[in-house]
Amino acid sequence: MGSPPEKPPIPEAVVKKFIKEEPLALVKADLFVGDGTASVKEGEDSGNRRPRGMPQLSILRKVRRDEMVKKAGLGFRIFGFLFCLVSFSVMAADRNKGWALDSFERYKEFRYCMSVNVIGFVYSGAQAFDLAYQSATGKNIVQHHLRYMFDFALDQVVTYLLISASSSAATRIDDWQSNWGKDKFPDMASASVALSFLSFAALAFSSLISGYVLCNSRST
Repeated sequence: MGSPPEKPPIPEAVVKKFIKEEPLALVKADLFVGDGTASVKEGEDSGNRRPRGMPQLSILRKVRRDEMVKKAGLGFRIFGFLFCLVSFSVMAADRNKGWALDSFERYKEFRYCMSVNVIGFVYSGAQAFDLAYQSATGKNIVQHHLRYMFDFALDQVVTYLLISASSSAATRIDDWQSNWGKDKFPDMASASVALSFLSFAALAFSSLISGYVLCNSRST
């Protein structure tokens, strides 16, 4: 029985032509990259390709960033509220202490520090309540086009008052201890002033956030 006839060999010119034209078939097909990206067709300039999902991604990132800013702002408001509360509570309790039965009422620096912390306590509490209400309902208690400007300005004022009151009270404590030494009275005043500095830090970060919100509201 004879062997089957051999197939004639494919000409080399045909093979080269097939290899050369094969990549062009891929270019003619629609290529999709990822979700919602533009198709690439023959003759289309690759430099002009723009993914269709970019606007949606930028909006989503902005929404997430705004949510993080709101949460951070609420957190710093709560910290400022608590630090101011403890600070003026400790200072108010610092009366008839130590061997001299000294009291904070005799020193204007301590009275000033306690008064400013009361202001910071009320202001931070009101701002924290407003942010919590906004997170729950999506609306502010006070609707006004100058609201963000007032928030930023009040943050600046309260922050300045806190650092001023804390510094003056710290100077008075140092003067008291240099004259009479350590005692329970200046120790309690020192604890109050330390918390006052912490409340200043919380209000300072709140001021930065309110400034960011103000600039962002003007750009939109």
